[in-house]
Amino acid sequence: MNDRGKYQPLTYFQLMEVSLRELLVEKGLLTDEQVREGVEDMRRRTPERGARVVAHAWTDAAFKKRLLDNGSKACEELGLDIQALKLVVLENTPKVHNVIVCTLCSCYPRMLLGIPPDWYKSRDYRSRMVREPRVVLSEFGLKVPDEVQIRVHDSTADMRYMVLPMRPKGTEGWSEERLAKIVTRNSMIGVAVPEVE
Repeated sequence: MNDRGKYQPLTYFQLMEVSLRELLVEKGLLTDEQVREGVEDMRRRTPERGARVVAHAWTDAAFKKRLLDNGSKACEELGLDIQALKLVVLENTPKVHNVIVCTLCSCYPRMLLGIPPDWYKSRDYRSRMVREPRVVLSEFGLKVPDEVQIRVHDSTADMRYMVLPMRPKGTEGWSEERLAKIVTRNSMIGVAVPEVE
């Protein structure tokens, strides 16, 4: 139902979710309550978790090194359960800009960034980001200078990527809490950069 009280057809992904959920319950593999609890757990995962990781890396050089060496293990230090997935954290630099995509489906670091945006799952983003990343990034409003190399990283079923954006100038002396507020989901995917207002 839309905001005017009218019913609309389900999207492709909504239909997939409903079909899979009903099949799992019908086969007795899960109960409706287990599905509801799982969905609620996913909804509690927000980009603020990833922003906390980024802000801590910006203020603690030793943690940043551990994060880049082993993202999964470093996140555990902050009480974030990455589960059995391998998390690779990619650092943006003045010479390299990283961006993530999943060309096969929509693998995404949900445990740190929450539910992926619809555009991330779209066939258009998944195919074009690999072929013409500079063009796609400009459509997001991000102009990457020609001298900066763009690296596109393709997530897999057992490995997820997260971008560690560059800390903006003018944020020296900021607390981790204040820094985390300028880190967006899109900057951790690589289609934006943190900005100081």
